[in-house]
Amino acid sequence: MPKDKIGNHIKIIDAAKHEFSAYGFADASMRRIAAECGMSASGLYKHFASKEEMFATLVDPVLEGLKDLYRKAEQEGNNDTKAVMQYIYDNIDAFKLIVSHSRGTRYENYQHEIALLEEKSSLAYLQSLKSKGKRVREVDPKEFHLLVTVNVNAIFQAVEHDLTREEAMDYANTLETFFLYSWRKVFGLP
Repeated sequence: MPKDKIGNHIKIIDAAKHEFSAYGFADASMRRIAAECGMSASGLYKHFASKEEMFATLVDPVLEGLKDLYRKAEQEGNNDTKAVMQYIYDNIDAFKLIVSHSRGTRYENYQHEIALLEEKSSLAYLQSLKSKGKRVREVDPKEFHLLVTVNVNAIFQAVEHDLTREEAMDYANTLETFFLYSWRKVFGLP
């Protein structure tokens, strides 16, 4: 990419981040983004095919990174709420966009996608316990899905309520204690 095009691309990304943060995806204006960059709206389309592609550039890499974190947890047989919270706060600007400003994009159902990954990871862990001869109480699959969804939603409450990193990490400790105890009770584990 020529130097000018790279510079314009960076200006567009910065302006888009500002616009989406201020107005959310649905009310963001390509004209305002273009004006902030000193170009025409049609000039933006030389860099991005759509407003959603622009939004995706800002959030997709970090959301994919979070999904990778859950996939890794599944392979390793652990679930570390603190590691998830740390990752979120390492990428807080993108997660604020996802959590608070993604209405109208393919990202507005991000919590459901993460819950499905958490569900898969948890089921793999429970299966590994069973294969080791541990007794695991059966739980209705619908209830299990709802409980996992509540667990995932609880993590993102830190972003919704604009907790500082320190507050969020304290909250992650509390969540981990609360849910670990609760999951053990639900599945009849010691």
